[in-house]
Amino acid sequence: MNWKQSLQDYQHYLKIERGLSNNSITNYCLDLQKLIHFLEENDISENPIQVRKETLQRFIYELANHLNARSQARIISGLKSFFNYLLFEDYRNDNPMDLIESPKIGRKLPDTLEEKEINDLIEAIDLSKAEGERNRAILETLYGCGLRVSELVQLRISDLFFEEDFIKVTGKGNKQRFVPISSINKKYISIYKDEIRVHMKIAKGAEDFVFLNRRGKPLTRAMIFTIIRQLSEKIGLDKKISPHTFRHSFATHLLRNGADLRAIQQMLGHESITTTEVYVHLNRDDLAKTLAEFHPRKTK
Repeated sequence: MNWKQSLQDYQHYLKIERGLSNNSITNYCLDLQKLIHFLEENDISENPIQVRKETLQRFIYELANHLNARSQARIISGLKSFFNYLLFEDYRNDNPMDLIESPKIGRKLPDTLEEKEINDLIEAIDLSKAEGERNRAILETLYGCGLRVSELVQLRISDLFFEEDFIKVTGKGNKQRFVPISSINKKYISIYKDEIRVHMKIAKGAEDFVFLNRRGKPLTRAMIFTIIRQLSEKIGLDKKISPHTFRHSFATHLLRNGADLRAIQQMLGHESITTTEVYVHLNRDDLAKTLAEFHPRKTK
């Protein structure tokens, strides 16, 4: 087995067996290509079945010279996954990455927006332009439903169950979940869909997508980033934000207002409650204020 063939087989495994998105598959394979490049550069002829722990340790050591701890940890995790795949397929009887530890990293807390900042961004949208109603509906949906940008651009008209106050979202690994939608969110999607989108010439195959560009094709992830960046610059926001910032803000504001962590987990589509618990850390100041205000022995 050579590296080229193993890389192709691994891509099929990630797509078919694990159901990962194209973006996730690309990231896994880029990390593996770094190892392949290292082996070629150092004239090391070990194939995926032969490669030794010592070789991998040397590769990780070289990474440490020019990558931060978080990037190193991601690559180590990706390589462990690859060798677990070889183990699973009986190509190897060991995982040479098992004894290689990831560097210790702190959990990076996501950036969030305050409610006023979100209102300012939405109010900065130019509604005199046709795409204005679309952009307002986009921001309202990112924040109102806590969607990932990939989930937003894939949202279909057939996924809108407004009478039941839910939308159907297709998340990572093509896993579907139902997310509640507020009346204000329904209002702005409906305005765009019924007053703007209905008059567009829609490209073949895009008839069911909710959010379209001027050519009647589904919006790309990059376009959503551009819309948000331009609005951020327009209001002079002193924060580096992305579509994901609205998702983080959605979860943080729900928790701040007393929502149950398990409910937030379900709405976000997190497999593990541990992923959702990062928002508890974001609210430490709020928790401290709550203790100071409400604990019965606060003055004793």
